[in-house]
Amino acid sequence: SPGSPDSLLYTSCTTMASLAVSTSADPASNAYSPRSTAILKGDTDAVPDANGEVPEDTELVSADGYAATEVFGGKSLSCLGYTYDDIILLPGHINFGVDEVDLTTRFTRKIALGLPFVSSPMDTVTEHMMAIMMALHGGLGIIHYNMTVEEQAKEVRKCKKYKNGFITDPFTLTPEHVVADVQRIKETYGFAGIPITEDGKMGSKLVGMVTNRDIDFVEDPETPLKDIMSTNLIKATEPVTLTEANTILRDSKKGKLPVVDADGNLVSLISRTDLMKNRDYPTASKDATGQLLCGCAVGTRPGDRVRLDALVKAGIDVVVIDSSQGDSVYQLDMIRWIKETYPGLQVVGGNVVTQSQALHLIQAGVDGLRVGMGSGSICTTQEVCAVGRPQASAVYNVAKLARRFGVPITADGGTASTGHIVKALSMGASCTMMGSLLAGTEETPGEYFFQDGVRLKRYRGMGSIDAMQQGSEKRYNWTGKAAVKVAQGVSGAVVDKGSLKRYIPYLTQGTRHGLQDMGAISVSEMHDSLYNGKLRIELRSPAAQREGGVHNLYSYEKRLF
Repeated sequence: SPGSPDSLLYTSCTTMASLAVSTSADPASNAYSPRSTAILKGDTDAVPDANGEVPEDTELVSADGYAATEVFGGKSLSCLGYTYDDIILLPGHINFGVDEVDLTTRFTRKIALGLPFVSSPMDTVTEHMMAIMMALHGGLGIIHYNMTVEEQAKEVRKCKKYKNGFITDPFTLTPEHVVADVQRIKETYGFAGIPITEDGKMGSKLVGMVTNRDIDFVEDPETPLKDIMSTNLIKATEPVTLTEANTILRDSKKGKLPVVDADGNLVSLISRTDLMKNRDYPTASKDATGQLLCGCAVGTRPGDRVRLDALVKAGIDVVVIDSSQGDSVYQLDMIRWIKETYPGLQVVGGNVVTQSQALHLIQAGVDGLRVGMGSGSICTTQEVCAVGRPQASAVYNVAKLARRFGVPITADGGTASTGHIVKALSMGASCTMMGSLLAGTEETPGEYFFQDGVRLKRYRGMGSIDAMQQGSEKRYNWTGKAAVKVAQGVSGAVVDKGSLKRYIPYLTQGTRHGLQDMGAISVSEMHDSLYNGKLRIELRSPAAQREGGVHNLYSYEKRLF
């Protein structure tokens, strides 16, 4: 019917088709060139070259699909916003293998990642286990703030200490400490390789080491460490490179290698388990010292400045300011304060969906942007507040502006499959932030439970009443506790997805296949194709969307990997 969404979609597509045909005309005569006309009519043998083949016709190629500027910015189009499912990417030419596809990207101006995957700061998605596994595979985890300051800082420390190069701040004890002190460290942090120094501090003379083998068969927990510690130590002396230290550790077959200065004072420590992790996860996201990258979310209230002080001391590499609507004086003030107080800390602002919002945050000094409002599977912002934007339109328009300032953007929300990841990247995003896509994995917080014979795990939006009661209300209300809480999310459950050790490789390979089918060997090349018009896009009718999924089957089993 006239004026319906389907009729508007049809009108916009037919208008674009007429525009595309007009571009294939001969500019000099304002008429179709003979070869272009012949090929468009299907007469592909009309104008062969010297080898009897019809050369590639660039005018004909431009008739396939539409450039992003036509889909999202054409003045003749109807006023529609598009989601990932509304668009389809046309294939390109493949001249490389799928394993050659390079997914390296940037999360902020200074933080590079091996994979464009970032876990969302939600209390049912990212704590230290998720952050560790994401970083090991080359992505990044953003730890949520729906907990006390001390608890969040503890989560950061667990992530930063999981995998290290030179451990510059290991736990140290004195010879007068007892076995129970080592056991407490082991129970809290999962390791028991403790250097023993004269005064129990770094920079003091190393006198011994205590490991699991030293305490396993000690019955009295009050036994002093000086009675059981190993004193015949293999050590490395500064200056020493990480490669040289790893060689000593490998040849000595020891679990820990202390590094001392010329006077025998402890300056750092290297762990054998880190050697194995380096072997198993060669593309892990690490900082300059070899520790895993870790990010945290904070709000914009005055108390969040105290929170950030503790997180910086714990070692975070990037802070994500978490707000459902990022263009506020509260966030702008927070960004400026962070940049003045911690100029070396990378800051990601958001959430935004318009160029105006993005520009304000860029001018305030952000190093990255988080794009999305109301598009998550558990988010009801668009329904409750009538504010937001379809995700494909939001990502494309914000990325186009942010690119001019060298600010990477992360598409947050609306990602339900590897196809959506590819579409987010193709619209200009450098990373995708995932919540529901990672929910239900072993590394997410919470316990599994069974319902109707199906193994499930809790998953909820940070705008749900349950999450707000835990502290996430400040994401939606910046000035204080509201008399009436208005939910902008729901609580639910998702099916068990297993471990990220198997799931992330699946997401990675699916994304690589998408880029390969488009003829883009890297994320940066795909972005170039987006802005030079080589990337071609079409809109999908509701029938086309149904056709693109599983259909016409009585029953089927959908296995992802």
